[in-house]
Amino acid sequence: MHTLGLLVLALQAQDGAAPVTSGSRVLIDIITKATVINQAVLAILVAISIASWAIILSKWLTYRKVQSQTSQFLDAFRKSSKFSEVQAVATTLSASPLVGVFQAGYAELNAQFRLGKEQPANPSGPAPRPTIKSLTAVDRALLRAATVEINKLEKRVPFLATVASVAPFIGLFGTVVGITIAFQRIGTTGSTNLAVVGPSISEALIATAAGLFAAIPAVLAYNHFSTRMKTFAAEMDDFSLEFLNIAERNFT
Repeated sequence: MHTLGLLVLALQAQDGAAPVTSGSRVLIDIITKATVINQAVLAILVAISIASWAIILSKWLTYRKVQSQTSQFLDAFRKSSKFSEVQAVATTLSASPLVGVFQAGYAELNAQFRLGKEQPANPSGPAPRPTIKSLTAVDRALLRAATVEINKLEKRVPFLATVASVAPFIGLFGTVVGITIAFQRIGTTGSTNLAVVGPSISEALIATAAGLFAAIPAVLAYNHFSTRMKTFAAEMDDFSLEFLNIAERNFT
């Protein structure tokens, strides 16, 4: 009984290890023996899948850094008593989109302050308090900067939507080609034997699987990044309103 048990375990181990090696060899064999069209389809799908994964990893790291530096910038902004102090901190947190929005508003304020200094002042009186001429101009500067920052954040993200939309159709094209070749072989040989049509059907299924493999991660990543960009856009809107409130209280 002990010997029989060892024999059964050995057979189970062999049966469990064989499919992995056999399956990988079969997959490689199918790809190498595929038609030129199906090989081209698979090459395209592999290329766009690699590109989409590179974008996914790059954007994930970028958005992680953006979130971290945005929190640091907001803390510094709300603890500072002067915009000049915030400007000194902003240079070290350039990854945050709020920095670009702040610098645009700060530049507009300084431009309006310089215009106010050019007007003649009363030499006998106290130094004039800095004031801004147009709060609407500051608002426009903040909006322009927010648009620029959003465009930076969503750079290359639309490619993921393209992959998600196109990859299944490219895989479907390979499937149609494989099925067409299978029917052609049936008509040529007059036989429906699985050995005749099996390779073409295998090529078709591999193309479909490759298309889904490229499309599914791209869909998930695109939806996730779109949600993150909406969050960043909302943070920039809130920051712009906070900046305008401070400017209105202190410089009007």
